[in-house]
Amino acid sequence: MAAAFAGGIALGHQRFVVLFFSSAVVFCGLLIATLFLLLLGILLAQRNCLRIATAIGLCGWMIAGALAIRLAEQPLPAQHVLSLTAHQMLELQTPLHWRGRLRDEPQRLPWGYGLDIELSQVWFQGRTLPITGGMRLSYGTDEASVPLPELHAGDAVEFTARARLPEIFRDDGAFDRRAYLAQQGVHLVATLRAAQLIERAAPAPVSARFWLARVRARLRNELDSLLSDAPDAAGLLRAMLLGDRSFVDREESLPFQKTGTFHVLVVAGLHVSALAFFLYACGRVFRLSRGLTSLLTLALLLAYVAVVEQRPPVLRAALMAAVVIFGRMLFRRLDLLNSAAVAALLILAARPQELFDSSFQLSFLAMACIGGLAAPWLDRTVEPYARALRGWRDVTRDAAHEPRPIQLRLDLRLLERWLAARLPAKMAKPAGGGAVALVRVSFRVWEMFVLSLVLQLGMLPMMAGQFHRITMAGPVANLVAVPLTGVLVPLGFLTLGATLVFHGAARVLAWPLAWLTHAMMHAVGWIGDLPHGSYRIPGPPWWASLLFFAAFALVVAALRFAGRRMMRGALAVLLGTAAVIAVYPFAPRYTPGALELTVLDVGQGDAIFVVTPRGKTMLIDAGGARSNFGSRMEEKHSGPDPGEDAVSPYLWSRGFRRLDVVALTHAHQDHIGGMTAILDNFRVGEMWIGREESSPALAALEGQAQAKHVAIVRETRGAKFDWDDVRGEVLWPEAAGGDDGAPQNNDSLVLRLVYGRKAFLLPGDAEKQAEEHILDETSDDSLRADVLKAGHHGSKNSTMPEFLKKVQPRVVIISAGENNPYGHPSPELLERLQQAGVRILRTDQDGAVHALTNGESLEVSCYVSCTETAKLTPSRAAPPASNAPEVPDQEEQPKD
Repeated sequence: MAAAFAGGIALGHQRFVVLFFSSAVVFCGLLIATLFLLLLGILLAQRNCLRIATAIGLCGWMIAGALAIRLAEQPLPAQHVLSLTAHQMLELQTPLHWRGRLRDEPQRLPWGYGLDIELSQVWFQGRTLPITGGMRLSYGTDEASVPLPELHAGDAVEFTARARLPEIFRDDGAFDRRAYLAQQGVHLVATLRAAQLIERAAPAPVSARFWLARVRARLRNELDSLLSDAPDAAGLLRAMLLGDRSFVDREESLPFQKTGTFHVLVVAGLHVSALAFFLYACGRVFRLSRGLTSLLTLALLLAYVAVVEQRPPVLRAALMAAVVIFGRMLFRRLDLLNSAAVAALLILAARPQELFDSSFQLSFLAMACIGGLAAPWLDRTVEPYARALRGWRDVTRDAAHEPRPIQLRLDLRLLERWLAARLPAKMAKPAGGGAVALVRVSFRVWEMFVLSLVLQLGMLPMMAGQFHRITMAGPVANLVAVPLTGVLVPLGFLTLGATLVFHGAARVLAWPLAWLTHAMMHAVGWIGDLPHGSYRIPGPPWWASLLFFAAFALVVAALRFAGRRMMRGALAVLLGTAAVIAVYPFAPRYTPGALELTVLDVGQGDAIFVVTPRGKTMLIDAGGARSNFGSRMEEKHSGPDPGEDAVSPYLWSRGFRRLDVVALTHAHQDHIGGMTAILDNFRVGEMWIGREESSPALAALEGQAQAKHVAIVRETRGAKFDWDDVRGEVLWPEAAGGDDGAPQNNDSLVLRLVYGRKAFLLPGDAEKQAEEHILDETSDDSLRADVLKAGHHGSKNSTMPEFLKKVQPRVVIISAGENNPYGHPSPELLERLQQAGVRILRTDQDGAVHALTNGESLEVSCYVSCTETAKLTPSRAAPPASNAPEVPDQEEQPKD
């Protein structure tokens, strides 16, 4: 039923089905048909026509799924803040006065505070508009900043701030942060520039939700207080116990990602099951009845879910635990696949969109791996021997086991007798018990290893497709991380509970808690540093994933129905497809015989990808860590990493695993900040650097490149190269010895690429001074270019009229961030370009811009529809160069 319902949701999400369901008559008719099919299936089942009843019932569930997703995907209400901005009834270009209610306590962050606000009103153009939607308000603090007024969850607040849509990268493969935040109810983000700009308008109403928010905040503060001497352990425990990863930085989380143990930092199934097992074990220790133990466990799990917030992974895990506990209360046998299916059906009925959430998919894929593959295989191999260890001294229980487990029991009893003959009487029995305990532990370790191995195998296509990572060390790392998590979660909540009763006891418990947390961090870090334990790859092709999951389903069916011959064939296909996905033996996708240039959208920064006619690659810059512009937290909170979140996914989307050259134009953060991720994620041949600059970030990059055996090459004016008939020349900077001081825009590496009759000019952030030097040193013919990347993100001090006149571009591409605080591109530059009659393309509006030439013609396409911001006219168009006849542009269809 769950599979049919999910299939209906997937079908109902398709465009042709959406159009079909748009008619109210059709929708009502299908709703009646669904009820009829389900009732007919029940009647046929009562008459023992089970096969027909199953087919009819599953058809009913599939139609029900399609109806559910159509009901869920309704347009936003007219007063929603996104609807108002989309219909231009609300403009976000200037600060506005807002009113709303705090959803939670102000969240303390490493760089300040974050406030999630449910909006209710906005003052716009002299009138008050009622609105709905959510905003995430950030406030950066330092020693000189004014503290926020005392605010609590549920308080009505009024504040003045300039709101904006969450920033996204408009590139193929890039992470959609806007959709991710929308799932959390955050539709706008803003920065509070001063504490005086927010005030409490009304106190919070009496509500269990807001009371729980205060309890949650108190527990976070208590944890920080208890572990004030170990802030790294406190940050990790905030994530593991309370679902708050704000204080886990990238360096701390990376080893968990590399070892496939990141799930221990996300409150979900592992944490809920560890807590449920602990509570159930406590009930058995205190000899409570099965029913009372189950009810207490469910009640405490419900309290846990309320405290850590009702996030989908927590709700899914708690629902799974509830299904299992209720089944035990009713003395039902546990079938993990059926339990997972019940939970999935309940979740999808409430929120059909969850089917398309990667977290939902990974959760239930993990359940399928455990319940469909690992558990049946263990039941046929290790579990009979593990069960045979119970009461192994009792001869009367031997008949309840199979012959080989019986033989194990006999051998253990013989071992005990042998030890009794050679050891003192007081030591014989403990020695025999110790031997059995060792065997029992070895069985459990093997079971955990098999579970981890099966999970790594079963989740391979999704991990490769969504996270582009293969973790070979995962099964070993989980042998350490999972047991420690099983101890840390109960111990952590026991410690937090002790703070409510006796703070001294909590202090005592905090010491082993911190020690175990550090032990896990060091163990995972050591495993993560093992060579070849983890590597990054492009996502697998769709057919490989489809073949993998088809073979996986056949293996599961064969294990359940004892089809050995089918299982062997399916297992061979499964392992073969897994090897193909993990190795990725596919060639990258590019256009042979053409020069490609892609200016990527990396926000306020630069990243340019070049592919030559025979596949040689160059990446020029990689963007920089973005910040919340205009606030004091700019230096403390870097935000998303374009190298990891935009440039790498784009390269993987095209199947690239290697870069021949990465070039750094100059050492400003918005150009080199993302290069750390690039060096980590790809095999790089050479790193080109222009003028030597005094920059700690550049020095760190050079050290990273040397550690990875990447050749560092200094490129200055006059250097030339020839790749696959593409002639390249470095036009700037001048060679200079020693340390030239702090990095400057005019130090930028300026490159010109020529293929056939077409040329690209890439000046980095070069400004007026550098342009004048280039004009003095370069002839007119060797400066002309069909495509020009505007200098310094479209600054008014770059791409000056004289430079523009010599270059004679037909297309100018501006790489700038949406709503950036610098006003790029400047109106003066846009006016100059319009007067020159060139075509203007901007990454902040058009997304990634792709230019392709075969040496004769030029094609330009954008991630979103290319805007025509300037038209070529006879009076304003720059005349074509004498050696480059004018060829009309060919614009491709937009990719989005």
